[in-house]
Formats: sequence, C-alpha cells, structure tokens
Amino acid sequence: MKIQANLKYSSSDEWLLIEGNVATLGISDYAQEQLSDIVFVEINAGEGETIKKNSTVGTVESVKAASDVNSPVTGKVVAVNEDLSNTPELVNSDPFGAAWMIKLELSNPAEVDALMDAKAYEKYCADRSH
Repeated sequence: MKIQANLKYSSSDEWLLIEGNVATLGISDYAQEQLSDIVFVEINAGEGETIKKNSTVGTVESVKAASDVNSPVTGKVVAVNEDLSNTPELVNSDPFGAAWMIKLELSNPAEVDALMDAKAYEKYCADRSH
C-alpha cells in the first residue's frame, strides 16, 4: 500500500493534493486495494457546482462492491476527470495520478487542517487491518 507524504487523507479514504487554493481529490491506494478491480467510475459533480463538505461527488464500483466518493472539504468544482468513465482501471493502476476525480477551489481552506497527514493515515489504515 502506498501513501504519499504530500497529500492529506480523510477517514473515508479520499486523498487531497492542496496546491494554493485548489484541492485535487481522488481515492487512496488503500481504498482501491480494498475494492480490488475497479470496473466503473461515475462522477456526479459538475464544473462550476459548489460541493459541501462530506457530500458525495461520485461512485466507484468494483467486481466486489460499490463505494461512494465524498469530498472532505467545501469548494467549487473547477475540473472533472472525464477520462475515468472510459478507463476506470486507472483507479487501480494510478490512484494518486491519472485517477484524480475532481479539482475544487477551496471555500474554507481551514477544513484541510482537520484531515490526516500521511503518518496519521498510515496508522489509521494499519489499525483497520487488524
């Protein structure tokens, strides 16, 4: 399982890359490992839409289960990764890169402070694996 040090993580296994006032969101390597082979990705959030903290922005389905993708922060959608609907397997092969889901302009940057850093997320995942 990979955890990237430069990201923030939520307890529902989303990651955020913060660049200035923009957050790029995806699901973690831990989440994609738990789901296994991703066969379908649907992103419900559209460009220009305002997303509230903890609201569902999409769904990821694997051969084993379906899982909602939630935004751990509030913000306005500035980009949507349209490629994922045609290539959902990117979530398995490149969860921190090509499989980003949406980019948000942060409404309340302080919300990021409530998220876990890589070390805390690594411990959180280890605690759930026992």
